[in-house]
Amino acid sequence: MTSQSTHKLQVFESKEATNKAVAEFIIAIAEQSIKTNGKFTLSLSGGQTPANLYKLMSDPQYSSRMPWQHTFIFWGDERCVPSDDKRNNANMAKALLLDHISIPSININAIPVELEPRKAAEEYESTIKQFFGEEQPSFDLILLGLGENGHTASLFPGTDVVFENKRLVKELYVTDQNMFRITMTPLLINKAHNIIFLVEGKNKAEILNEVLSPEQADKFPAQVIKPKHGNLYWFVDEKAAAFLPINMRQQNGV
Repeated sequence: MTSQSTHKLQVFESKEATNKAVAEFIIAIAEQSIKTNGKFTLSLSGGQTPANLYKLMSDPQYSSRMPWQHTFIFWGDERCVPSDDKRNNANMAKALLLDHISIPSININAIPVELEPRKAAEEYESTIKQFFGEEQPSFDLILLGLGENGHTASLFPGTDVVFENKRLVKELYVTDQNMFRITMTPLLINKAHNIIFLVEGKNKAEILNEVLSPEQADKFPAQVIKPKHGNLYWFVDEKAAAFLPINMRQQNGV
């Protein structure tokens, strides 16, 4: 991704304002998707950043407006830890959001961490393909975060999965974390109709500026997220946008 890439960047005054904007955006895309296709496919992210968003969306003022009965939940990546482990992305989303709304359990598709990593990745890819059937797997909305090292999902710097061009879901071992992880690959992510990066806090300011600068995808994997036919959105708060050039904000209508 370069600074000229097709994306829409919005800067909000606080984390609270950013999360409210993302929640409203998700509801709007859900309604549009269901009107068009009868369902809404949403891939959630892990990490700490979306926690407040999930809490917000569990509140009746938002949850009552979401068409949960026709919403199908997936995850962009997962740590290979037990499903009841606090580090498990699905466990976090369930505790903060999914356990508090009226969504059918059959609509929730967690990554099968009880399997060994390679098998888990293959099973999840199979689940996704079966869900979409004869259609090309293409999520209505994928929510992503941005790590301080430039990773997104489990696309980490220096890992082969960043440039994977065959598999839709893949396992990888992250040495500095001493664990396996499962991740959607760029091949799958970039097929989405809409992709949101949610970025908050001053600790993300430097890396956000780097990722939105000339491309070094091997160093900053988030730069490989360039949807082929979809839309890419960056929802960031003022602290995360601190190092962004003024002309970038003006260019994107902020």
